[in-house]
Amino acid sequence: MRAVWLGFALYVVYASGRLNFTWDRFVTGLDRGAVFLGRMFPPEFTRWQLMAEGLLESLQIAIIASAAGILLSLPIGLLAARNLMPAVVTVPARAIIALARSFHPIIVAIIFVKAIGFGPLAGILALTLGSIGFVAKLFAEAIEEISLKQVEAVRATGASFMGVVIMAVLPQVLARFIGFSTYQLDSNLRNSTMVGIVGGGGIGGTLFSAFQRFDYDFVAAILISIIAMIMLGEVIATWLRRTFQ
Repeated sequence: MRAVWLGFALYVVYASGRLNFTWDRFVTGLDRGAVFLGRMFPPEFTRWQLMAEGLLESLQIAIIASAAGILLSLPIGLLAARNLMPAVVTVPARAIIALARSFHPIIVAIIFVKAIGFGPLAGILALTLGSIGFVAKLFAEAIEEISLKQVEAVRATGASFMGVVIMAVLPQVLARFIGFSTYQLDSNLRNSTMVGIVGGGGIGGTLFSAFQRFDYDFVAAILISIIAMIMLGEVIATWLRRTFQ
């Protein structure tokens, strides 16, 4: 165990040297950070209407992307479950999930901005793709962990495939699926502010413009409003989990 910690310490020293990290740069960064924070306070809320418009657009992007991603994740996750579907079906479904999970939402948002132009539609498509990658994967894994006894019992009644899914599969995974969905909504609220920085709409664009103008007191106000929105989203997500689980 000591050898592991010693190796880790040596690697940190090596990596710091490769990254050109020096104590002088660290101290200089602290001084500049103090100046930067000093220019951010007190926050400037006089342009609250501009912030409200950006926050509302980010909220709309997050909700629409979450709804679309969750709805698409249901069939994809079901097709990816190896205990219900043959390999000829699960392999393409899992390939779609892997593709959706391969890139960060910022990278996907840049691609969509280049493809369809600036605006909230690019942000919605980017977050929808990310939602599929997360929710569909966890939904498929949840289905693979269900008890097949209920599935066989419903099949024995002569139920159709959709009947088996509705009567035997969904009741066993519904609580977990709601948890996945609420978490993804909370995640999309955070990511909706990031995709705006690259042109995907929302408050991120307003934040980036304020940084470019060196309008740091307005930046502080925007950051505080984003934190408030995320905290509110967390409260709502917690309430939804307690209500439906």
